[in-house]
Amino acid sequence: MALPLGEWVLALDGSSLPDKALIGGKAWSVARMSALGLSVPPAFVITTRACAHFLAEGMEPDSLADEIDAGIAWLESRTGRTFGKGPRPLLVSVRSGAAISMPGMMDTVLNLGITDATEAELATDFGDAGFARDTHRRFLDLYTHIVLKGDLEIDPAGDPSGWRAAIERETGQGVPTDVRAQLKSAIRAVFESWNSRRARRYREHHGIPHDLGTAVAVQAMVFGNEGDRSGTGVLFSRNPLSGAPEAYGEYLGGAQGEDIVSGKHTPKPLVAMRETMPEVHDELLAAARKLEQENRDVQDIEFTVQGGKLYLLQTRAAKRSPRAAARIAVDMVAEGMIDAGEALSRVSSEQVRILLSPQLAEGSADRISPALTGEAASPGVGVGVVVMDSDEAERRAGLGETVVLARATTSPNDLHGMIAACAILTEHGGSTSHAAVVGRALGRPCVVGCGEGTLAAFEGQTVTVDGQAGKIYSGALPVVTPREEDDAVLRQLSAWASERASIVVTSSSGGGDAIDFDENVEEASALFASLPRGATVSGALFANDASAVRSAIAAGAATIVTKPVLPALLVAAERPNEI
Repeated sequence: MALPLGEWVLALDGSSLPDKALIGGKAWSVARMSALGLSVPPAFVITTRACAHFLAEGMEPDSLADEIDAGIAWLESRTGRTFGKGPRPLLVSVRSGAAISMPGMMDTVLNLGITDATEAELATDFGDAGFARDTHRRFLDLYTHIVLKGDLEIDPAGDPSGWRAAIERETGQGVPTDVRAQLKSAIRAVFESWNSRRARRYREHHGIPHDLGTAVAVQAMVFGNEGDRSGTGVLFSRNPLSGAPEAYGEYLGGAQGEDIVSGKHTPKPLVAMRETMPEVHDELLAAARKLEQENRDVQDIEFTVQGGKLYLLQTRAAKRSPRAAARIAVDMVAEGMIDAGEALSRVSSEQVRILLSPQLAEGSADRISPALTGEAASPGVGVGVVVMDSDEAERRAGLGETVVLARATTSPNDLHGMIAACAILTEHGGSTSHAAVVGRALGRPCVVGCGEGTLAAFEGQTVTVDGQAGKIYSGALPVVTPREEDDAVLRQLSAWASERASIVVTSSSGGGDAIDFDENVEEASALFASLPRGATVSGALFANDASAVRSAIAAGAATIVTKPVLPALLVAAERPNEI
């Protein structure tokens, strides 16, 4: 079990792979990559059991502080650096990591361990005072927002004493100069973020239990903001929009991961790194191929380059658009990576419903110039009224209005508005920004990087968002509904699902009698209770509600008539442990 440092903390030395439920997905990926011999900064993890204790008791376990000290000592021995002092100071990141991936929903603090004294030591160590000052500013910015809950933009032109004074005025609290006090507060903030509004809303939307808790990974920092041959990026082992079997990602030189995730900076395509550091680019692609083969799924990899050396920070199964989910599942069967049953389990009925939802009618935009263009981040078409505030989007959607959420950038605090919207627009950010990643996970059309100050002019107007093309049109353009039988990937999924389905699902009753649930949708529960065994049931309800399909099967129905067929067929093909 890795290297136990007590009851609550494990050092991730790569010697074994602890249970993901205990150490969370982020730490699990660190342990996995270490075991595979990939370049990973050393880390230790505070387990989900410690989080559960904190949430139940309102305080950390008694022995946790000593175990964290042991973890820091282990990091010091692995890096040759010292936490809180020179001549080679150790800085750490403090990252949340639940067993089930919840991208962007919980909190992270980077560059922890820097003070006025360690800034000076860091400047001497790297020979770059500007880098050390920038790192100090980055820490104070995140600590203020995550730990102190302040809303303060820190002026890069300032200095640490001025920054700290401004933070104390804003929050009523000072930033500790004791690095262990910094660490304790950051860990507590990560524990508390498990029950933040955005995290709870995300779990409710995705059916994730509230009692899992999060682990906390404490990892030695590597610095993407250190010099010309440094940077940070995100790589997908396959295209998460289309499913094409090609690497896809972004890179931002002279930056840290928060710069990309926040959407405040627009990164460059991954090819930019190939042009400046071809050997690092090739090493990254080789690592991506290895991780995809080992994990048998598309990987979403966060990486940092420091001084021309590649470090992998995390890998996880990639969030992908509905189109990508279907294509990748079919392709991986053809490649011998997974079997047909596994492929079906990776494509949900909801994703197929989104795939078969309306798209722009052919030629409808040929003679119309888009009102605005940006970067395509999640495919699909959404038509609605532009709303600039997430609370307003949720309110108006609740009244039955179709809305498009437009923001400068999105953050986890916008999740409720993103769920309510039919499409998402941002002024800043790229295809791996928060808006893009969450948009793909939700199946919402999304266009990012539309440009500073471009969206406010559309507030209150009806627009058509084409997330595949990255274009926004004024007004409501004509749309069409795709046919599942015209799509080779969906036909293959249908064939596999038909072989495994526990009930016949068809688009035609063949002239026989069927019990129509659409005419009696409000009495559906009573109809299921009185349904004769072997009955044929019909209605759009079964294409749009997975629970209705399960109820029909449980009631003993023999045939479901609905259209489109595949969403209901996928549910009918579920195995008991998948339900």
